[in-house]
Amino acid sequence: MSEELNLSEVLRVRREKLKKLQEMGRDPFKIERYDQTHFSQDIKENFDAMEGKEVSIAGRIMAKRTMGKAAFLDIQDKQGRIQSYVRQDAIGEEEYDILVTYDIGDIVGIKGTVFKTKQGETSVKAISVLLLSKSLQVLPEKWHGLKDQELRYRQRYVDLIVNPEVKKAFLVRTKAIKALRKYLDDRDFLEVETPILSTLAGGASAKPFITHHNTLDIDMYLRIATELHLKRLVVGGFDRVYEIGRLFRNEGMSPKHNPEFTTIEWYEAYADYEVMMQECEEVVAEMAMAALGTTKITYQDKEIDLTPPWRRISMTDIVKEVKGIDFNQVKTDEEATAIAKQHGIDVDKGMKKGHIINAFFEEFCEKTLIQPTFITHHPVEVSPLAKRNQDNPEITNRFEAFVNTWEIANAFSELNDPIDQKGRFEEQMKQKEAGDDEAHPMDDDFINALEVGLPPTGGIGIGIDRLMMLLTDSPSIRDVLLFPTMKPMKIHDNEA
Repeated sequence: MSEELNLSEVLRVRREKLKKLQEMGRDPFKIERYDQTHFSQDIKENFDAMEGKEVSIAGRIMAKRTMGKAAFLDIQDKQGRIQSYVRQDAIGEEEYDILVTYDIGDIVGIKGTVFKTKQGETSVKAISVLLLSKSLQVLPEKWHGLKDQELRYRQRYVDLIVNPEVKKAFLVRTKAIKALRKYLDDRDFLEVETPILSTLAGGASAKPFITHHNTLDIDMYLRIATELHLKRLVVGGFDRVYEIGRLFRNEGMSPKHNPEFTTIEWYEAYADYEVMMQECEEVVAEMAMAALGTTKITYQDKEIDLTPPWRRISMTDIVKEVKGIDFNQVKTDEEATAIAKQHGIDVDKGMKKGHIINAFFEEFCEKTLIQPTFITHHPVEVSPLAKRNQDNPEITNRFEAFVNTWEIANAFSELNDPIDQKGRFEEQMKQKEAGDDEAHPMDDDFINALEVGLPPTGGIGIGIDRLMMLLTDSPSIRDVLLFPTMKPMKIHDNEA
């Protein structure tokens, strides 16, 4: 059975309308250009100056009301909606007869003059209407329910048309990222691009995606971080660099996780983790101000204040605060393991005291961090790229920023001692051999770069998608990704 016969009656009628237009020599798909002079919101906000002026607008028909020899069309463009009033005697009988066949979803160009109706609505009185694209599908009136939520993600293009609040969320995202760039550009940072494909997946502890390069006949990895390449650039003399881009991690999916996601990392020579801390809280506050006009936000009914300065507390201190256990007094891995078992923490083979402190933090402390908080001085075992603390070599000069219990940033004073770095990579390789798929690989070229000489450097990575969830009050990471990763739909022969 042909596809045409499988179409619903409404879709068949739309195709028939298109065919008639084409037979009349009015195929909308042959039109390449329409010169817009004005947009909906600009016209509304500047009515006093615009009244009586001729404008050309273009957009999608979202509502149509015909009353004999006159019609009202609601046109949606990039700024919003505006009404157009079309009279038969203004555009001609033949044109009007064609216009009444237009459907919701069709894209039109309208030339006319700006006026207000008797009801006080700013409108465009049409003198010509041109069909620019024929919609062969039917727009939904509204989306609701779990099933439709899935469809919204799959058909984001429809979601953006019928749900203005969705478009608003992505405009917030754009404003925030512009403010992020401005903050760094104003401080003489250089925006750069580094490889997405690499022969090593380094810079973080994560499971990579693997692909194959046919010409070289080698497996390659999609990057899990931009860190190691950016630090190579600092070695090369670019003292302040940043990159906003996609990372890829072959891990689970959840309301907070998508396999590909956007981050920013920046590196600053002659700075340390405390400089990164100050820049982190400043830039997040500036992003909120640029996007929302305030640093006090509401996320899922929780009031959160992003105004600097944020709270600072070490990982061992917050474990002591929440659980009453002072790991500074714990001297051996065996003692730490015994404490972990007493509190129901699973201890895997090869875990040391530092791993156990981190496990306590993740299990008991993260969920308490609603207001912005910097967790500092992570154990060296879970920080293979961070510089050791001079007073206590068991910990590093590192922090993670938490908001609403989520980690949104990770930063540290970068380890620039190539001998220490190689030793930590070797320790990571032992963990990989013991079964840890996320352990950091050995990167000989990066060690070579450190041997050339990396100045004292501060570095940070911020998860942009989670931050956008907070700024847009979105419950799922999919709500702030235009095209989130989705499981493919299986289409069977007997399904419409």
